[in-house]
Amino acid sequence: MAQPKQPATHTVTLGDFHTILDEGAVWKIGGFPLQDGSFWQYREPNAVVIVRNGILYVRAPLSRSHDQVQILDNAKHMYYSAEPVKLPESGEISFELSIRARSTGTAPNDLYDGYVSLNLLDFTTGAAIDFFVGNDTYATVYAVLPFPGVTVPDTEKTKYFCIFRESQEFAAREFNTYKINYNRGQDELVFYVNGQEVRRERGIPVKFNQFTVALGIMTEKDLTPEGSVSVHGQTVIGEWSPITITVKE
Repeated sequence: MAQPKQPATHTVTLGDFHTILDEGAVWKIGGFPLQDGSFWQYREPNAVVIVRNGILYVRAPLSRSHDQVQILDNAKHMYYSAEPVKLPESGEISFELSIRARSTGTAPNDLYDGYVSLNLLDFTTGAAIDFFVGNDTYATVYAVLPFPGVTVPDTEKTKYFCIFRESQEFAAREFNTYKINYNRGQDELVFYVNGQEVRRERGIPVKFNQFTVALGIMTEKDLTPEGSVSVHGQTVIGEWSPITITVKE
């Protein structure tokens, strides 16, 4: 009897943080072009960046904000992968890494006052699939967003959305392992923390095409009629391991 064909698997590592100052080699500063032709950079001017034993460390006193556009206000210091990762038409792809988050001056019990992120961003569809990690809480995030300059496809469901799920079931202020698995053929996302499934989303209304991998220091505070309220002297420290990307086709 013929044995069933096993899926082909291949793995790559996205890291090389020693090149972090060589803009565009492996990583580049994130941001978005603005309508006036300028570019809004996610770069904190007083961030301290250290690469040691393969780990990227960033300590950022938060100072930058944007009073009109929520997406520009949220991310404070962020690196994008220089090239997006193409997603398999069928089969699945996973992104796995370790993150440690520590902060000072953030509001107690308020993850969104300052945190460390892994973001998988599809600038062809507006998708944002994320882990947000704070001092004592993490969140999984499943979103399709109105990124500047991105055309989001119409669906029968709500066009723009962002659904957070928070948890404190992890080792606070220590390294934990985070993994996101996406199956394009089955329209399914699965989130794992330290090897345990923590969230599954089925029936995703948009087919994602590619992910820019982003590593960030962020806030998530709603703009007010008076503008941004996201910065009040807090400092966020993020540490990221290289990302293991595994494709099963």
